[in-house]
Amino acid sequence: MLTLLLFRHAKSDWSADLADHERPLNKRGVKAAPLVARHIASSGQTPDRILCSDAARTRATLSLALTELPNPAPAVDIDERLYLAAAETILDVIRERAGKTDNRLMVIGHNPGLHALALTLIGNGDKKSIGTMATKFPTAALAIITFDTDTWTGIGPASGTLVAFLVPRDLD
Repeated sequence: MLTLLLFRHAKSDWSADLADHERPLNKRGVKAAPLVARHIASSGQTPDRILCSDAARTRATLSLALTELPNPAPAVDIDERLYLAAAETILDVIRERAGKTDNRLMVIGHNPGLHALALTLIGNGDKKSIGTMATKFPTAALAIITFDTDTWTGIGPASGTLVAFLVPRDLD
């Protein structure tokens, strides 16, 4: 069984003076990222590997999350293809970068691709959680999806079960 954690970057600032790629987290985002990571750790969902977009806001989310995850820290791959990637691209990166011993993988990325990927992969799970997630995948939201396969190439449309969908306000 494999587990995929889809973690949208925490809330960021917007400034006309900065390129989108360089936007930093705002105060709300700085608070939310470690809160979600603490939940990941306390629920026994610490990933073996983290795939992260190279944008400033995803890298900041990653850095804050790593402070709350147990040691040894997960392997981390920063991949520029994940920046504003479509669902298909994210899935390609997962299939390419996940190692054979990575049973639990986290992707820190962006909407709309992350949201679209979650909706594509989920075939089962709690209907209320699926409905909530289908409506909105806000900043710092986390979807935990399991797959009844032992290879990352074996995951595809409707093959996953949504185990949990949470947003930071659920954890306060």
